[in-house]
Amino acid sequence: FWNCLCFLGFSTEYYQTMQALIFAVEEINSDPELLPQYTLGFQVFDSCFTLRKAAHGTLSLLSGGRKITPNYHCHKGAPVAGIIGDSGSSQSILMAQILGLYRYPQISYFATSPTLSDRNLFPSFFRTIPSDEFQMRGLAQLVSHFNWSWVGLLASDTDYGQFGLQMIKQEIVKGGACVAFAENIRTNHPDRNAPHLVQVIRKSTAKVVIVISSDFDFVIVADELLEQNVSGITWIASEAWATSELLSKEPYKGLLSGTVGVAIRRGQMTRFTKYINSLSPSENVNDLFIKEFWEEIFNCKWLNRDNVTIPLGNETRKACTGSEKLEDLLNEEYHRVSLNVYTAVYAFAWALHSWLNCTSGIGPFYLGNLKWQLPCWFLNGPSVQCFQIVPLSKCSPSCAAGFRKVMVPSKALCCYECARCPQGQISNQTDAVECNPCSWDTWPNQHRAKCIARTTEFLSYEDDLGLILAPVSILSSLVPLVFWGVFVHYKKTPIVRANNYSLSCLLLLSLFLCFLCSLGFIGYPQPEKCLLRQVAFGMVFALCISCVLAKTITVVIAFNATKPGSRLRKWTGVRLPYFVIILCTFIQFSLCMIWLIFYPPVPELNTETKPGIIIVSCNEGSPTAFWCMLGYLGLLATISFIVAFLARRLPDSFNEAKLITFSMLAFLSVWVSFIPAYLSARGMYTVAMEVFAILSSSWAVVGCIFVPKCFIVLFRPNMNSREHLMGKRNIYNFS
Repeated sequence: FWNCLCFLGFSTEYYQTMQALIFAVEEINSDPELLPQYTLGFQVFDSCFTLRKAAHGTLSLLSGGRKITPNYHCHKGAPVAGIIGDSGSSQSILMAQILGLYRYPQISYFATSPTLSDRNLFPSFFRTIPSDEFQMRGLAQLVSHFNWSWVGLLASDTDYGQFGLQMIKQEIVKGGACVAFAENIRTNHPDRNAPHLVQVIRKSTAKVVIVISSDFDFVIVADELLEQNVSGITWIASEAWATSELLSKEPYKGLLSGTVGVAIRRGQMTRFTKYINSLSPSENVNDLFIKEFWEEIFNCKWLNRDNVTIPLGNETRKACTGSEKLEDLLNEEYHRVSLNVYTAVYAFAWALHSWLNCTSGIGPFYLGNLKWQLPCWFLNGPSVQCFQIVPLSKCSPSCAAGFRKVMVPSKALCCYECARCPQGQISNQTDAVECNPCSWDTWPNQHRAKCIARTTEFLSYEDDLGLILAPVSILSSLVPLVFWGVFVHYKKTPIVRANNYSLSCLLLLSLFLCFLCSLGFIGYPQPEKCLLRQVAFGMVFALCISCVLAKTITVVIAFNATKPGSRLRKWTGVRLPYFVIILCTFIQFSLCMIWLIFYPPVPELNTETKPGIIIVSCNEGSPTAFWCMLGYLGLLATISFIVAFLARRLPDSFNEAKLITFSMLAFLSVWVSFIPAYLSARGMYTVAMEVFAILSSSWAVVGCIFVPKCFIVLFRPNMNSREHLMGKRNIYNFS
């Protein structure tokens, strides 16, 4: 069963496969050993790719005459050994259903439908071409190989196309890709539904389309594509048209350039090539098709009876002479479909040979049936054309490194959106499904494509803040020493003696330590530094404020003890101030010891506060202990402020209570402002805020208590006298 003349004129490809049948029969008949004393014959039916003609031809063969008579064989000639064909799966299925009733062997050379592999439905069907199961797997692997995830499908509405469509859809989805559209080529429509198919292709974003169809069906769609000027599509061809001569013609080269497809196995047939080249109209006068074959091959036209060529539309062809040489055009020694036909004929010949040489008890019969054994033919793999650029076909653009795919519920799995990896996570490959977190000591780079080492942050001497605060602390610590030197040098003067020389020196020493303790907050937080810096700060400030409180109490007692009958005279002297200092300092010391014993501060690596930064800080161990220590300092300062405020109107030209009031007011203002600033700051700025508060509060005490005294001592010596101190003039009127 062949298809030579019924589609768009004459098909040279099918004519050559018919010649392969004739060549194989002649070759077998000339072989003295294969079928001696027997001669094979053949009869060719043209099914024209239609079920009706395929059924008619099958029944005609079985009836043996022009008139079809079911279940009767009217042919008196040689019996039918078997049937080769059809090339189409739908036609072969119909034929196999009829022939299987009578167990007539049928061998197809081009029908690939997986349904035909069912031995229960088609007991006498065989073929010399692999099932579509292999081909569809190969096409799906081709899609996967080129990373195409968004492809369209066109399939003819025949058994070949529909079974292939179902199989390849399953394989594509299994491979992780998606189908953009799946449309049928309507073989019962003259235009094959081509206008609709072209519109679907134009509207789709898929750049790769797989076509499972015969060449004579797809060529009509190709014509419509050319007419609508569709381009930019990569076509994937099934074996039915991958090597089609029809679609290899000039009009389709631009449209189908770059097509990738699978092809059936080919083999070398040198003798057949010589046989084809030996054909000529003058030698093969009984061949009804050779003149049409000649016209198609050489693009010429035979002269009519009037020796005039008949024009074909607007085209004028040259006249055929019959002397043209086929070897100039048909020099290919490797054949595909012709090899399948040749193999099918030889399968029948060897089966007959085995039957003629049958030995009882050995075979080749089994329970009265002939055991058919055909050569196994497998797909060699896709025949892939080489590309310099492989086109992309995706529903959504690839998600670059640093992004992950987010599925859209209303769309296919391959249609997704790209979302940036969350903070702290990366993706180092394209189309990542999820992002991976970095380790604790690393952080994503700007593109979130790889993890890099985190930046370490602490208040160091190299930072701008550390570079400013460290010299300020050191220089500030020299100021109390300078004032202490002034007090030592002028300790005999009235103003120094009137302000309790020993307490003032102790206060200056504590202020010196207050300025220096701020250096413990600058630099890398070592375990020893974390353990001692807050305790040192609390202790020296407790000593400082205790000195201020002692001075305040001393001023109050000194002025009230001068009243007649005052009981405060027994509290005058140096014992009470030092007792106050020791008691207040001891309470702070006790709080700090409890803190260190039960909740010692330790270094901490904080990765949560600032993205991408490791903040090296000291974990205070117990925030409650820290605020208790700070609150105790506030309590001492508040008591000092209240006592000094109440004593501000005591008589004397130089009343130190006023200076203490201003100093404690400034001290409290600094630390009250420190609390919200400390709580809102992050990283090294938290430490910087505490250093700034230490320096500012220390300067408040120095500036309010000692600067006025030293100014008088150094620059107003006339005011540094007993008479002036006991007078009524305002000591602060320096003009």
